[in-house]
Amino acid sequence: MDYNFIITLLFLAVALLVMSVKIVKEYERAVVFRLGRLMPDAKGPGIIIIIPFIDRWEKISLRLVAMDVPPQDIITRDNVSVKVNAVVYFRVVDPNKAITIVEDFLYATSQLAQTTLRSILGMTELDELLSERDKINDHLQSVLDEQTDPWGIKVTAVEVKHVDLPQEMQRAMAKQAEAERERRAKIISAEGEFQAAAKMVEAAALMEVHPISLQLRYLQTLSEIATENNSTTLFPIPIDLVEVFLEGRKKK
Repeated sequence: MDYNFIITLLFLAVALLVMSVKIVKEYERAVVFRLGRLMPDAKGPGIIIIIPFIDRWEKISLRLVAMDVPPQDIITRDNVSVKVNAVVYFRVVDPNKAITIVEDFLYATSQLAQTTLRSILGMTELDELLSERDKINDHLQSVLDEQTDPWGIKVTAVEVKHVDLPQEMQRAMAKQAEAERERRAKIISAEGEFQAAAKMVEAAALMEVHPISLQLRYLQTLSEIATENNSTTLFPIPIDLVEVFLEGRKKK
């Protein structure tokens, strides 16, 4: 018996076994091609068997990917030039499609996100871009998700991170904000004066009905002045106040 031949066969068998057994992690799936034909279902997680020299396989991660979209030069609908960057969150839901439908799904998703960002933001006005960020994010997410669905990719969220405005536009917006603050301050001041005048009218009407209230207010004012100032203060006494005491004396 040729022991060298047996040892060689055992070595080849062990080598083939090592080449056949593959380990796929929990967040991965293996896309297998057998003689060039795609196997129906992606394999994994755990241990999978690959036929050496016949099967070719690729691992695809199912984890969420956060892809940064580089700053894009955009002209809004009201002809303002801005730079906008964003981040796209997506994951692979069908590994077979992600491998067979598109050559490089990461690169394709990145390019699609850039063109979609320029297209959608180019149809919005600057005020809408700055104030309705959530609405724009939802629109971007729905459009990207619809376009990447044939690739087996699910876009879960799109977030516009930063809008870079030209310097002259920043100065104009600062002046506009300052003018708005001044307008609100004047309105608040006018409303305060209006309310104070209304209260004064009410007080005057009340004193007209009850003249004694005016005299009591007069005495209260004298008391406040005497408390606040240590110097001697000469204050005229209204005739109406004196007449009350004179009439009481005549009755006696």
